[in-house]
Amino acid sequence: MSTANHRPLTEDDIAAYLLGNPDFFERHADVLATVQLTSPHSHRAISLQERQAEMLRARIRELELHGAQLVRHGQHNAQVLAQLDALTLQWLAQSEARALPEQIEQGLERALQLQAVALRVWGLPGAVDSPHALVPDEAVRQHVADMTEPYCGARRDDPTLSWLAPDLGVASMACVPLRHDASGQALGAMVLASHDSQRFTADMGTALLQRLGALVAAALQRLA
Repeated sequence: MSTANHRPLTEDDIAAYLLGNPDFFERHADVLATVQLTSPHSHRAISLQERQAEMLRARIRELELHGAQLVRHGQHNAQVLAQLDALTLQWLAQSEARALPEQIEQGLERALQLQAVALRVWGLPGAVDSPHALVPDEAVRQHVADMTEPYCGARRDDPTLSWLAPDLGVASMACVPLRHDASGQALGAMVLASHDSQRFTADMGTALLQRLGALVAAALQRLA
């Protein structure tokens, strides 16, 4: 059988016809009753209705798993936010502004259970003699300036990784730009590193990291 322009009939043609003629199986109920498919689970022949029911059950299971995952992420994020609130209070209570970079690194490493946190700042007069102060080369400065949002995912070839110990064994990471509130200019960046490849993944979103970056940047502006 061929279509009107004499090309061979394809599966897409059949699918398009059935979609365009939903009453086909009403006119040919005997065809619908005799359609037999193979179950992907038992490999036995089943009816079209049974196959549809299996597909719906599989879809429901997928939605249930996705919903459970969203709940777990929500609970985890709520815990992280509570920890960030506690850390923010500690940063506000710090009387020595110069101690903030080290306090931020250590606090985040413990609270988020990370292998390492590396914080580097530039252009802050109060941090000139700090080990966290960096005179970045143009590549690093441009890299951070160009970031429109934090990076979150698998380890990548990132210039900020040089701030970490070379034998750390980073499997996943986040890189968070830190910016002045008023000008939006970068004042530094922060790298969060984990041995766990699933600790930071590309599908996690960056809203929480953006909030973290804003809190850290606000605290560090006491060094300006």
